[in-house]
Amino acid sequence: MRQVYISVGVSRRSLLAAPFLLARRNDYFPPSDERGGWRTLESPAEIRRVAGLDRERLDEAFAYLQRNTKHGGLVVARRGWLVYERYFGRGHREATPNGASVGKSFTSIAAGILLQERRDAFPDGLDQRVWTTRYLPAAAFPLDDPARAEIRLGHLLAMTSGIRGNNPGYVRGKPVQIDPPGPDGWPATVDENALRTPLWCRPGEGYSYATAGIHIVSIVLRQVAGMELKQYIEEHLARPMGWGRWGWGYRRPEIRHTPGGGGIALRARDMLRFAYLLLREGRWGERQLVPADYVRQCGRRSRYNPHYPYSLQFNVNAEGTARAPREAFWKMGSGGHCLYVVPSLDLVAYKLGGRDEQYSRANTGLEPPPYDGSRDGWKPDPEAADYGARPLELIVRAVV
Repeated sequence: MRQVYISVGVSRRSLLAAPFLLARRNDYFPPSDERGGWRTLESPAEIRRVAGLDRERLDEAFAYLQRNTKHGGLVVARRGWLVYERYFGRGHREATPNGASVGKSFTSIAAGILLQERRDAFPDGLDQRVWTTRYLPAAAFPLDDPARAEIRLGHLLAMTSGIRGNNPGYVRGKPVQIDPPGPDGWPATVDENALRTPLWCRPGEGYSYATAGIHIVSIVLRQVAGMELKQYIEEHLARPMGWGRWGWGYRRPEIRHTPGGGGIALRARDMLRFAYLLLREGRWGERQLVPADYVRQCGRRSRYNPHYPYSLQFNVNAEGTARAPREAFWKMGSGGHCLYVVPSLDLVAYKLGGRDEQYSRANTGLEPPPYDGSRDGWKPDPEAADYGARPLELIVRAVV
């Protein structure tokens, strides 16, 4: 079938046809890689004409990434076309490194699905108070702080539950030091640690990036859905979207459940599928996998977080943190991973990063692709240390 594109030079006839053509474009969803995968554009001229992107500018973004992570890659799609895919070091199309905190965004989206699927269990939606025996196991009780009873699901998702996390915290936009800070990384995803991490403020009164808090969301999901977070994502996202092999990192004896605080191990092309699902407001083909309203809330300032531009496990650009459209949102992970969604530009991207151990089988349980040693001895460039906003700015600069 001949493809029809909207050109930069717009005639009256094409303006009349534009809504129809836009609807057709938005009806594209990439099949699994086993069934052909993403539709692609190869030549710089095609990329410019069809997707409206400058290939050389994307190469500049890729060069920046090579300076700030030892391993990685960049995949970019616009208007439903995969237009850029390059890797370096241990980065590879089939690589499944531990994506660290990028996994928090999957916990959030799973919670959004659960809210619709089990409305009976959450009559108050995101306002639901969750520190009760209906949502949490016996290890959460008795309460060591009566303020825990005020924690709502929205507080956990927006990092304003009052649970101690990283420094700095923020109160109404002003940084504050939390002393002592809470646990981070894999220790915060051990149930007992997460459930007993002390509060530093009352729920809703401050923001602190607390891995323990979002891990508690996965405990709530486990209690209500009766299955592990990984199994829930397999059934509600991985199978419908046609992911390839995937898993979860932080393989440690202390961790007995899927870590809701991060660690998803997913191929870059499937990370891009996830971003594309968010771009299409939760729709995948004929199915609405995620409630559209929940996805929209992910990209906006949250009423649960008046303190910092962080919504339901995504950084938001409402205050112009990045020189990019204000409705852009993204999710970073330790090691330099980052997922980007820019609705007004019909653009998604994934910045693959990673340290050596994040690619190891010991971490994820998945065998990594062969590595040629090309990045041995690599050292980071201190002038290319921004893993989130700066790469997004460079990608957006490529829009013609």
